[in-house]
Amino acid sequence: MQSFIRHRRLRRKAFLRAMVRENHVQLEDLIYPLFVMEGENIRQEIPSMPGVYQLSVDRLPEELEELKALGILSVILFGVVHDEHKDDVGSQAYSEDGIVQQALRTIKATYPEFVTIADNCLCEYTSHGHCGLVRDGEILNDETLELLVKAAIEQARAGADIIAPSNMMDGFVTAIRHGLDEAGFKHIPIMAYSVKYASYFYGPFREAAHSAPSFGDRRTYQMDPANVREALREASSDVLEGADFLMVKPGLAYLDVLAKLRETFPLPLVVYNVSGEYAMIKAAKERGWIDEKGIVLELLTGMKRAGADLIITYHAKDVARWLAE
Repeated sequence: MQSFIRHRRLRRKAFLRAMVRENHVQLEDLIYPLFVMEGENIRQEIPSMPGVYQLSVDRLPEELEELKALGILSVILFGVVHDEHKDDVGSQAYSEDGIVQQALRTIKATYPEFVTIADNCLCEYTSHGHCGLVRDGEILNDETLELLVKAAIEQARAGADIIAPSNMMDGFVTAIRHGLDEAGFKHIPIMAYSVKYASYFYGPFREAAHSAPSFGDRRTYQMDPANVREALREASSDVLEGADFLMVKPGLAYLDVLAKLRETFPLPLVVYNVSGEYAMIKAAKERGWIDEKGIVLELLTGMKRAGADLIITYHAKDVARWLAE
């Protein structure tokens, strides 16, 4: 009989498959997003994101206790403010008493072992919902950078371990790097949202953060989903300007982009498994259409296989429980 190669030899038993497994999802890979809301005694579930909550600062410790018990020690913070506290310049983003700054101080006072990542953008705090200053319907780039720097410095002062600028303004990395350095925060790394697409997958997040734009869209500063060479240019600029991490957002529809960045750049690579991806899985699970555990672990393993070192995901708690099993 003609000889052939038997690949199935290494698939016969579970322990064999585990021995030769090339990529693994681990607790250390996971970053959990927290939505911190103005007010007191608030823990309200986000309708389009089952199991994810908006939390007031006083309710943060119980959430952190749960995360710690699960072994998740990295969080990224987003602020949720009332409309009456929003203005055209997003001043709550860089206020000493801004909601994210309050949350950072609380976390560092109660759970200093957590790695705290501060999202750096204006959209949650502006009355118009855009990520930058607006004049005559145009999103202003350079004028916005000054405010992003102020926000980064306040976040670092409040205890942020990492600044994560998500605004997609040109030059945001170099502006924030210089600002942090001059303010005495040379040790604070920047996790750049280097490749952030103008995606339909962000819908549930905008509900959670109250950050939908009041006019137009974000296509003049977020990337066209059709482009991959542009992604390499964006990431290359951030590397040259001093980024410490690179990020691709969203994840599911952009694994090819993730792989391209992994092949090209040696920096730690982050992928954001975004709200729309999470919501679709939760909705299908509620209808009994899918095996949630199997789908989620397969999806996150695919992100690791494509090159991600870290994954920001709303599934983090569930994944931690499944890994513990």
